Amino acid sequence: QVQLVESGGGLVQPGGSLRLSCQASGSIIGINAMGWYRQALGKQRELVARITMERTTKYADSVKGRFTISRDRTKNTVYLQMNSLSPDDTAVYYCNAEKYGVHYWGEGTLVTVSS
Repeated sequence: QVQLVESGGGLVQPGGSLRLSCQASGSIIGINAMGWYRQALGKQRELVARITMERTTKYADSVKGRFTISRDRTKNTVYLQMNSLSPDDTAVYYCNAEKYGVHYWGEGTLVTVSS
């Protein structure tokens, strides 16, 4: 089993920034990618950003140029730096880990962008 613990969510004004963190623990050997998904109220969960162990990244079109995903292998942690936030970014953000085709999820952290 892989455990994922997110942190860093909260309330931010439009145009502001937040950094989310996700630390993996447990049976982490074999994880080939980690990422962030989000789910806004009344909408389906969507991929925000993903990074492989080789540091190949993928972003949703809506966040390209504003969000940056990175990882610290020594800390088993993945980060999501979010800049130029807008109310459309308001959602619960979930950390995800992929291991041998199995997806593991964190409990989610709420990001609210509002003035």
